[in-house]
Amino acid sequence: MRSGSELVLIHPSAIIDSRAELATDVSIGAFSVIGADVKIDSGTVIGPHVVIKGPTSIGKDNRIYQFTSIGEDPQDKKYAAEITRLEIGDRNTIREFTSMHRGTVQDHSVTQIGNDNLFMAYTHVAHDCIIGDHVIMANGASLAGHVHLHDHAILGGFTLVHQFTQIGQYSFAAMGSAITQDIPPFVMVGGKPTRPHGINSVGMERGGISADDIRLIRNAYKIIYKMNLRLEDAIEQIVELAADDSQELANMVSFLRNVRRGILR
Repeated sequence: MRSGSELVLIHPSAIIDSRAELATDVSIGAFSVIGADVKIDSGTVIGPHVVIKGPTSIGKDNRIYQFTSIGEDPQDKKYAAEITRLEIGDRNTIREFTSMHRGTVQDHSVTQIGNDNLFMAYTHVAHDCIIGDHVIMANGASLAGHVHLHDHAILGGFTLVHQFTQIGQYSFAAMGSAITQDIPPFVMVGGKPTRPHGINSVGMERGGISADDIRLIRNAYKIIYKMNLRLEDAIEQIVELAADDSQELANMVSFLRNVRRGILR
């Protein structure tokens, strides 16, 4: 609850449950509903007609636009009103009609969203998803349950991601992609059916990854996708490349060793 004599930034038509905890400078727009067990940190701006259900925690300096649904019950037939959570970090932009659901006890009971992410209009983050930092989901992109979206990944408009899929760091999915298997870090995918199309060198350059690391990643891509090797054998060859002490290549090897649904090839 608000305390002290600070400027009131809550529109009179907003409904705030007495068990919600809001920092003193949080702004709540007209006709928004903030439920019990919702915690919102300083600098966050909630637009009009937003519904936030708890238990949900929202960090600092987030901007949540009108008509979003945050922290609602998971769309899972096994869900039986257990207490689960949604955790959102700092400086995220969540645009119109986005929906984000809490976790389920069948996983770790929490959906987690990191920092500095952009969720464009009509995006959906289902139960138990884990989203890193600096991720972009373009309009209409949707994640099924239990998806792990790593740092700096970009999903083009209307991309659909199958449950339990992992999307690696700096990967890029073109608009309309249908992703049913894991996407290794740095890989671009697209087309119908969705297939790999090289590495995201532009995104890597913008992210400050060195030319040497990009060269190594390009060689690793050729090993995975051009040499017709089993994944286990491809990993063995990439490990030899990793002798150059490339942290980015080491991240790729770690990802490949922990794939859950096989990789998209």
